[in-house]
Amino acid sequence: MDFDNLKRLNEARLARKAAVLVTDLAEGGDRLVVEGETVPGPLGEEIVERFRSGKSGSVEIEGRSVFLNVHLPPPRIVVIGAVHISQALYPMAAIAGYDMTIIDPRTAFATPERFEGVDLVADWPEDVLSSRPLDRYSALVAVTHDPKIDDFPIAAALRAGCFYVGALGSRKTHAKRVERLKAEGFSDAEIGRISAPVGIDIGAATPAEIAVAVLADVIQAFRRRSLDGAGSAAA
Repeated sequence: MDFDNLKRLNEARLARKAAVLVTDLAEGGDRLVVEGETVPGPLGEEIVERFRSGKSGSVEIEGRSVFLNVHLPPPRIVVIGAVHISQALYPMAAIAGYDMTIIDPRTAFATPERFEGVDLVADWPEDVLSSRPLDRYSALVAVTHDPKIDDFPIAAALRAGCFYVGALGSRKTHAKRVERLKAEGFSDAEIGRISAPVGIDIGAATPAEIAVAVLADVIQAFRRRSLDGAGSAAA
């Protein structure tokens, strides 16, 4: 790999940005494409698909054999609320390859005994997220039912462009949440990104079933996420 490309790749990793190293298999030259950069034509279209799938591999592009080495930041799920749903979601998320953090200031809920081995933080979300900010490779799942705890991280997730934002609650609860977010200046389009009630509608009734619905929703959102032009053909 070219030294400049290696340097740029390391910078992208530190910034939690995706990148694809494109190597010409015939000539041996390479180039690095970082998300947000535009590549025209079929190569750009292929890079977009690789950003979504995360899969590396060789491909024929306009008569040339190239290898696409894909580097994605590890996707993570940040759950607000140390509740039964969170207990069920953690092992499922780990199996699916997602790092997971649970944040809850309620120390009666956020105990090591209830969440053994989990990255658990018993503090207010605004304090935690100031040092561990959300990003485009984060999913935010708010499940406390308490606006004093849930509202700040939901707003932070929308501002950070998280690939998934979900919140537990009835339609009446969400309607009140929408009013509060509009008062903070969020548009209908921004608020419309929130999955509420949280998770895919599978008729879930138990905490474990809700956790399945949430994880399925997160995975779907990650694989279908907007790349904002990363690697896409020029307009």
